Amino acid sequence: MNYVTPIGFRDIMGAEAKVREELTSKVRALLDAKRYRPIETPTLEVLDVMKAGGHVPNSPFKFFDSYGDLLAMRPDVTMQVARMCATRVDSFDEPLRLRYAQRVFRADTAEAEKREVSQLGIEFIGASGVQADIEVLSLFAQCLEACNLTNYTIALGSARVLRDLLSKSGGSDEWQRKVMQAYHESNFVDLAKLVAEGDAMPAVASAIGALPRLRGGKESLAKVRDLLIPLGATEGLDELEAIVDALEANKNFSGQVNIDFSVMSSFDYYTGIVFEAYAPGLGSPLGAGGRYDNLLASYGAGTVPSAGFAFYLEEVMEAYSVEQHHATHPLRVAVPKGSLNEDAVACLKDAGLDVSGLIDSGRTLMMTSGDVEYIIVRPTDAPVFVATGAADCGICGEDSLVEANHDVVELVDLKFGGCRFVVAEQAGSTERVERRYSELGSIRIATKYPNITRAHFGKVGMQVEIVQLHGNIELGPITGMAERIVDITATGTTLRENNLVVVEDVLASTARFFANPCAFRTNPRVGELADALSANVKED
Repeated sequence: MNYVTPIGFRDIMGAEAKVREELTSKVRALLDAKRYRPIETPTLEVLDVMKAGGHVPNSPFKFFDSYGDLLAMRPDVTMQVARMCATRVDSFDEPLRLRYAQRVFRADTAEAEKREVSQLGIEFIGASGVQADIEVLSLFAQCLEACNLTNYTIALGSARVLRDLLSKSGGSDEWQRKVMQAYHESNFVDLAKLVAEGDAMPAVASAIGALPRLRGGKESLAKVRDLLIPLGATEGLDELEAIVDALEANKNFSGQVNIDFSVMSSFDYYTGIVFEAYAPGLGSPLGAGGRYDNLLASYGAGTVPSAGFAFYLEEVMEAYSVEQHHATHPLRVAVPKGSLNEDAVACLKDAGLDVSGLIDSGRTLMMTSGDVEYIIVRPTDAPVFVATGAADCGICGEDSLVEANHDVVELVDLKFGGCRFVVAEQAGSTERVERRYSELGSIRIATKYPNITRAHFGKVGMQVEIVQLHGNIELGPITGMAERIVDITATGTTLRENNLVVVEDVLASTARFFANPCAFRTNPRVGELADALSANVKED
């Protein structure tokens, strides 16, 4: 028998365990000195309780207990603390300062070994205003530095600015929901489409679309103000500017802060400032936090001003290792092989990059041209190279991004490599397929793309059984293995030759330029390349 731990879970021994213990002790002592008191929350939480607090990303591990309740292994501690305080604290006249060091669990991650991670954080419950936000931000920086980090950046934005704009937009509830989703997923290609095609007031929609591009030092606040003044939506910005001014005057704060309105946590409970910390050379954020004044109200406590942060011990330790070894490299771009390669190389050249090494590269997998490193990969592999930080940015089809479902920032629709995903069945089989669905409540779908397929049928509310194949998808209906298929088609020739007909469209895909979230927010060259690529996109 092979005695192994589950994928994503591991044993920790020896020197690593000792370092983890020492760092945790340092952080605990720092927070104790600031009057933050320890709390513990259960590993399992009723899933509906978690969902009451807001969007729960990355579907946590789920279990049914003996009472029939659907439980989840916690992906987040803040919602648990909100639930605990709302149900067990009678008054918040005296603010609560709480700290924790616990494990959290993530079901979907590009790095399979990080499904269980150690999270250290605080919650400051019952305090509002600039001084409370400054306390939280300052402690965030002090905790990172207590873990020996010196080279990190805090990206600081405001959920309130975006929420105020949405409230003034006149857009439908569905449009506003999709805009928030695009921000949460860092999908600024979808955001641009929503801004262009939505039902909101054009001036407000334009401002919503422009916000993620307004990034940099304190001077970027002036650009945001110019955008918001005509719309009467400056209150959130006033609050953010006061925080930045106070940080500059705070002798206890030595962190590097960049204004970044593209920052929006995957948790949707934030109402004021939001921030994330990044270290150069690391593929994932060190941690994040912000203000969430309405979260306790989700659990019946009314509005209680609250803020906090959390960081991952594993990421901080890895960042320190990178910092010590000075592991830096030039801008690294993942370039797709195959049918996308020629157009990808051409658009990189048009953007001003030296692509001489990419011309007739043969079997070379990695090369340097000028001051750029290129990794030549399959389009389906590009998302994982970028999500893990092995590449700073890359190009692949939207289909590869949707199927991989990794944490990346989608920046530019490059408008080439167009194809579409369709649902197809044998000609004349519609009545038989519908009868099967009526009798069994499900049909079988053969596909190479289980995530795209699952997402599509989830949207239309249809129960399906996915049969994953790696080639010759058309054989599914022909052999009776499946009733329908989900596959790519350009001309439809292969479908017609196999007596298959299109039932519905799933996804129209074109090539995308995308980036690692950390590289996007710490390496200005990524944003510059995105702007250059966008300027040269050939419109339809």
